[in-house]
Amino acid sequence: MLFNQSEMNQTIIKVENISKYYHLGTMGARSFKQDMKRFFTGKGPDLSTLDQDNSRDHIWALRQIEFEVAQGEVLGFIGRNGAGKSTLLKIISRITLPTTGIIRGNGRIASLLEVGTGFHGELTGRENIYLNGHILGMKKKEIDKKFEEIVDFSGVEQFIDTPVKRYSSGMYVRLAFAVAAHLEPEILIVDEVLAVGDAEFQSKCIGKMKEASLQKGKTILFVSHNMEAQRNLCQRVIALNRGRIMDIGKPEAVIAGYLRSESSQYLQQLFESPDEAPGNDTIRMRRVQLIPGYRNQSGVIDIRTPLEIQFECWFHTDNDSDLMVSIQLYSAAGDCIFETVSPKKRFGNGLIEGVCHIPGHFLNDGSYYVSIAFMKNFATRLYCFESCLSFDVEDYRENSDWYGKWNGQVRPDFPVVLHGPETSEI
Repeated sequence: MLFNQSEMNQTIIKVENISKYYHLGTMGARSFKQDMKRFFTGKGPDLSTLDQDNSRDHIWALRQIEFEVAQGEVLGFIGRNGAGKSTLLKIISRITLPTTGIIRGNGRIASLLEVGTGFHGELTGRENIYLNGHILGMKKKEIDKKFEEIVDFSGVEQFIDTPVKRYSSGMYVRLAFAVAAHLEPEILIVDEVLAVGDAEFQSKCIGKMKEASLQKGKTILFVSHNMEAQRNLCQRVIALNRGRIMDIGKPEAVIAGYLRSESSQYLQQLFESPDEAPGNDTIRMRRVQLIPGYRNQSGVIDIRTPLEIQFECWFHTDNDSDLMVSIQLYSAAGDCIFETVSPKKRFGNGLIEGVCHIPGHFLNDGSYYVSIAFMKNFATRLYCFESCLSFDVEDYRENSDWYGKWNGQVRPDFPVVLHGPETSEI
């Protein structure tokens, strides 16, 4: 359903009472025949007998989601894995149907929900550009006009006539984003796929999205665990938890509230199996943990206590490879407090351990979160585990006359120390 002209001056997407129900152990909540019947008749399922909460045999991926998006707005989504972010964007993209509710809007949508969305592996990069353009409703002349700009932005000119099934995941994403961003969709949906690209490409993408929103009035829905990117790019952020909207508003306030609510759960993350762990073909996280030197009776970390960040990861490489690890500490507002980097070392396949010590009396009271980046060198990022830890630091001493609180962004002198198979400093 389309808005009339006066409505479209303010709102381009309106989400009304969206819920999504899945019956566990089946391919969907209903059969394909039932889905088609519902689609053509407009009659929803009878949910009166279902519990309001999740149980062993069913789950509500989304519950009663409502919000509006203004034309030209960049709206961010944050939340833990499984909070419902990707499900919501798939419904907005019309990839899947909601169980209840309706979405109203107008405009062509370009979606980047996973690597290579909308690409055909047997077709070349050139052919996929034209295929995606036609899917978005573009005429051949329009695609011809943008073609060189797309190829230049993607950086895959040398392989443009190679079938994309032979592309690396990074090349796939570079071309997919270039197509989606340059073929003039009214609405661009980006779901975490930029994490596959290197740091330089991510910076280009953020700049392109800012340009599309501010100069061309395009609407962007952006999912990322990178809180700094959310703060710098978005006008508003929605925090989701277990399929429900927990908060919506200015990025600084929503992100700070989200990190505070998650702090007790993010002092440690442990993954027993590489198949279940976050990462990619090169890096798979096993454990990341914040260990305070001591905690007071209330369980709060005091500003005077030293902190230790520990992590373990599985490293896989065809040949022994150089590796550097960077740990970044951010404030709740997304400001980078410090970044510290390990010396470059060469590793073989196996489990790598790392540790970083932060002295007491270093942090002001407040909320913080940690990201860990793995790099081959300063220009080539292998993987980044965004916002993997979060914690609060507080000053509990009454009538304190200590004035040594650190308030700058000078690189601290406590590098990351790595240990693993066949290590040697470069």
